[in-house]
Amino acid sequence: MHWSVVDSPIGDLTLAVDETGLCRLHFGGTDRPRSDDPLLTEAAEQLKAYFAGELQEFTLPLSVRGGSDFERAVWKQLTRIPYGEMQTYGDVAKIVGDLGAARAVGTACNRNPIAIVVPCHRVVGAGGKMVGFGGGIPTKRHLLELEARVSLETMWN
Repeated sequence: MHWSVVDSPIGDLTLAVDETGLCRLHFGGTDRPRSDDPLLTEAAEQLKAYFAGELQEFTLPLSVRGGSDFERAVWKQLTRIPYGEMQTYGDVAKIVGDLGAARAVGTACNRNPIAIVVPCHRVVGAGGKMVGFGGGIPTKRHLLELEARVSLETMWN
């Protein structure tokens, strides 16, 4: 794997790529050796555009390693939540075929190896309540507010 750290409005983000694609995006830095892999450069550019409100859909190849079948189904569903929109943990559970698995969806979101690009921040508690997020609730709020603002600006232009 090749690693890089990207500065962002929500703090450092650690990126990792393998021979297939982006396989990690975590909050915070790392002490691993940094690489100038072209895919890391592209991921950094797309993240910069995302935070500038210029990119609404990532086009990076992904390499999803690990996870149970259920977790993979949840992560796939997360990529289907439109930019600027939210679903509840219960909504995602229903879509992946297990009505009573809202807590398990939360666990799958917490284990999401590619935060932001696989947008677990778009999943909220019942009634839109801000609950649980690996990057912290203020970070989740920042990402959702960014997307809401950009969505509104796009509608009005």
